[in-house]
Amino acid sequence: MAIGLIIVGDEILSGKRVDQHLPKVIALLKERGLSLDWAEYVGDDRARITATLQRSFASGDIVFSTGGIGATPDDHTRQCAAAALGLSVVLHPEAQELIHQRIVEMNLTLDIPTELYGPDYWRRLQMGEFPEGAAIIPNSFNKIPGFAINNHYFVPGFPVMAWPMIAWVLDTHYSHLFHQQPHDEKALLVYEIAESTLTPMMETLEAAYPLIKVFSLPSVGSETIRRHIELGVKGEPTQVAAAFVEMCSGLDALRAEYELI
Repeated sequence: MAIGLIIVGDEILSGKRVDQHLPKVIALLKERGLSLDWAEYVGDDRARITATLQRSFASGDIVFSTGGIGATPDDHTRQCAAAALGLSVVLHPEAQELIHQRIVEMNLTLDIPTELYGPDYWRRLQMGEFPEGAAIIPNSFNKIPGFAINNHYFVPGFPVMAWPMIAWVLDTHYSHLFHQQPHDEKALLVYEIAESTLTPMMETLEAAYPLIKVFSLPSVGSETIRRHIELGVKGEPTQVAAAFVEMCSGLDALRAEYELI
């Protein structure tokens, strides 16, 4: 199964906030021998979020979605997930109890506590309204849960909440996938050479070793390093080792200057 990430929020697209979720999710997956296959950013627009979720639900992928599950007017993800699946939004009983507990706890520290069963109370309970049939994702930070449905996992936009929740989902539901694909990566820096010169060799390597991918990351250089290409192979360890040896031989035949990294 592929793994995807959807990051929701106008604040990311406007530059008011710098996204931290993408690198963190990549790191969480890498720690478990998994990798991210795709990611999308989407603003706080109901039609666009719904269309994005319709596509991702149809994919059958494992998908994490961050942001938009609060109860303010710009939070639409809960409703959009339901719309994408053709389901109603209902108050989840366990989420209701957790949110109630949180309100009671907060009331002990506030000068003006929330009136139990008053308008603000019911407004906060909206954060427990999920697509019918959803399960909750526990939130160790403040008890306000996220929700899961159809291999999609919806968490808040706040990293302090989102990241432990994503880790919990992975460890609880997908530990059987951890470190199932042996993986290795080897790379070097090739100096002052055109990418087009290296392309035939790269194509030959991928044809000869079907369990690897060849990558090239060109750089125009800087004050401290000359123009170069980070060239490497990644994938099944045995084929990576053989392909890398062949890559070095190919560079020697081109009389290219390179160094291992």
